Amino acid sequence: MVKLAVFDCDGTLIDSQVNILRAMASSFERHGLVPPPDHATRRIVGLSLVESMQVLLPGADADLHHSLAQDYKHAFQRLRTDRSLDPEPLYDGIAETLDHLRDTGWLLGVATGKSDRGLALAHHGLTGHFVTLQTADRHPSKPHPAMLRAAMAEAGAAPAATVIIGDTVYDMAMGANAGVRAIGVDWGYHDGAELIEAGAIGVAMDAAALRRLIDG
Repeated sequence: MVKLAVFDCDGTLIDSQVNILRAMASSFERHGLVPPPDHATRRIVGLSLVESMQVLLPGADADLHHSLAQDYKHAFQRLRTDRSLDPEPLYDGIAETLDHLRDTGWLLGVATGKSDRGLALAHHGLTGHFVTLQTADRHPSKPHPAMLRAAMAEAGAAPAATVIIGDTVYDMAMGANAGVRAIGVDWGYHDGAELIEAGAIGVAMDAAALRRLIDG
């Protein structure tokens, strides 16, 4: 039986909080707008960019939402290539966890609200770990189950043998909508109680606990 573990990216695999906050502030300032508070930006991580802007600026029109999303993308790419800034590290134990899962028969995937261009797995030498990469370029925003359904189709995995790992309620709800197990991580953007309420079967406090939850 094919076993598939699908990971969210930001807040789950990669710690990109600083650049996310900087890019959001830049996109708003470019339009002469006051940037949202940091806590508000953290809350929307996991959504696709246009939907994020709709949440952060609900009274604006669609053109502004799309323009803010494009400016965010450009700012984020500039920040990522600025060698004077801190890089986006993997969370502790993630590389070892991915190796463990691959070595014990799991296929691995990614489901992220990022674009194809924004998904920086190659920077961490991780591209070869994943058999399926699902991004916002081809799917509706989480918690719609399209990303997980496409990942399962590409990997040949059934819902009963698939798990989604993420740090936000959007990841947990996407798992429920796709009929797969959902596991939360405590080191991302939403707290553990929220993840359990949204459908997580458990919340890992560290990478070792995550491996145990995935292995069941």
